[in-house]
Amino acid sequence: MSKLKVFIIAGEQSGDKLGAAAMAGLASLQEVEFQGVGGPLMAEQGLQSLFPMDELSLMGILEILPKYFHLKRRIKETAEAAIAWQPDVILTIDSPDFCLRVADIVKAQSDLRVCHYVAPTVWAWRPERAAKMATKVDQVLALFPFEPPYFEAEGLRCDFVGHPVSTEAIAKGEDVTEFRSAFQIGDAPLVLVLPGSRKGEVARLSDDFGKTLGIFAKSHPDARYVLPMAGPVEALVREKTASWPVKPILISASDKESKSAAFKAADIALAASGTVSLELAANQTPMVIAYKMQWLTQKIVERKLLIDTVTLVNLVSETRVVPEFLAQNCQPDPIAKSLSDVLQNPDAQSAALDLTMQRLGQGGEAPGLLAAKAILDGISRA
Repeated sequence: MSKLKVFIIAGEQSGDKLGAAAMAGLASLQEVEFQGVGGPLMAEQGLQSLFPMDELSLMGILEILPKYFHLKRRIKETAEAAIAWQPDVILTIDSPDFCLRVADIVKAQSDLRVCHYVAPTVWAWRPERAAKMATKVDQVLALFPFEPPYFEAEGLRCDFVGHPVSTEAIAKGEDVTEFRSAFQIGDAPLVLVLPGSRKGEVARLSDDFGKTLGIFAKSHPDARYVLPMAGPVEALVREKTASWPVKPILISASDKESKSAAFKAADIALAASGTVSLELAANQTPMVIAYKMQWLTQKIVERKLLIDTVTLVNLVSETRVVPEFLAQNCQPDPIAKSLSDVLQNPDAQSAALDLTMQRLGQGGEAPGLLAAKAILDGISRA
């Protein structure tokens, strides 16, 4: 049997993680060769990236505009490399502004199969994207169980392959005890602070998060705070938190054991909106979500939004138990009050956190393997 050729594209850290898991899944099922664009985790699986993946890690209209022409060149370069190699499938992972433009060029110039991993949130806003995607993609891999019908209605195959958070290792009781002892936390209430993994997010949220914790600390003087930092924003987080009224324990991105222990040890979390709410659910850590975007991006999203909550735990569990403070409602006083309320009644979120993990595939086959099986099945049926 000849080697399977997979051209794979990821544009940010989360995509790198998904890509590496899918690569490992494919390699466990048959001989496979990879080309494309990815990050360090995909490199560990044997990918030599055409260019640094970091060039694509942009979010929001105002962040993308200055790099527009450079991104256009990278889109063309990536599509041409894929077409020249003639793979069995092109696997694009999230980053739709980049990946689907590559798919456009590929489909215009070839009949190569394209599979897109991470279904766009057509259930949240811009539902017309499902129909558009059907013109440039042959198969979609979805992270959430409620997503396939949106794409199948447009004649596009969509497979739910589980969410990677469902198989991530969780810190054990002894890890929590050791963590609290190492940082001299003892039995004090511990607040996990998560202001985002992108520079724009941290820049927009840090001041409000700091003020919120200052207010919270007045009624909880014994509370401690821990902030695991994402690699790209470590310097910015250190700069921003230096002026906070509380002094969080800062965990470096390289200290994965302490980060894992912090998620499990925390009594409550204040977090930016995003996938991190699912990591908190996996650790049974109750949370409050706060988020705001660039003004222009926010106004565009508000006009198109189809849902009444952006918190993934609320959506997957079909509840609204996780409080969220978005856009103009992202204000320190009400957020601090909500943190106090959740800390006093943490069990109110427990059932929703359990249901979320169950629905995301906890206890089943690894998502990377399920993705690989779906990709191979798609190729064979084509």
